[in-house]
Amino acid sequence: MLLEKYVQGNGEYFSFTRKQASDFAKQVASDFNPIHDEDAKRFCVPGDLLFSYLLTRYGIAQRLSCQFSGMVGADIELHCAEDQDVIAIKDGQDKQYLSFQRSGPSQQDLNVIEPLIQDYVRFSGQNFPHILQPLMQRHNVMINPQRPLVIYESMALEFDFLPSQKVDLSLTSSSLAVEGKRGNALLQFSLKENGKLIGSGEKRMILSNLVPYDNEQMTQMVLEYNSRKAVA
Repeated sequence: MLLEKYVQGNGEYFSFTRKQASDFAKQVASDFNPIHDEDAKRFCVPGDLLFSYLLTRYGIAQRLSCQFSGMVGADIELHCAEDQDVIAIKDGQDKQYLSFQRSGPSQQDLNVIEPLIQDYVRFSGQNFPHILQPLMQRHNVMINPQRPLVIYESMALEFDFLPSQKVDLSLTSSSLAVEGKRGNALLQFSLKENGKLIGSGEKRMILSNLVPYDNEQMTQMVLEYNSRKAVA
């Protein structure tokens, strides 16, 4: 199973070590966001890992949406609280980290789900610099090189009909709304099966600590990011 080595299970509870979460980010998602480094001071389990865990556990439905409400740290024991079509990930103190909504027909074929997860999270690995850098330049803002922070706000998938084979994702549009030192990025993509459009999806991200765009600093950030990726 794709996620087997990236999650720890204990009955109804599950958790992620720093190594598991960092390995997933780098090895599966090609995501080199510093907050997913094993030794990061402000470490965070990738939202894509949480979403992938839910897809593996509950399958895919015609309509899926995931709303994040907190950053998950390493080794926190989590569980899924189910209430009809809404599933919440919470810790032992009942703190909620995300809500997962699903509706319509569903299926749990891992031969479809796992390739979808791989393509979906690899799509996330293109966020920086390929998608976000041009958006930030267009709006004359950038994440703070000293405190770069990009986190998920929500993500969603909607199928016209459930896939039975591999699904391909392609970016269709991207935008950035700037409010002071905060940016709200929206990435929209198509879902295709054998070249036929079968659905769509979107990811919403929050960019914090925005500063005025500086080409030299951005170039250095991209070089450092690509260097980290090359030696991983």
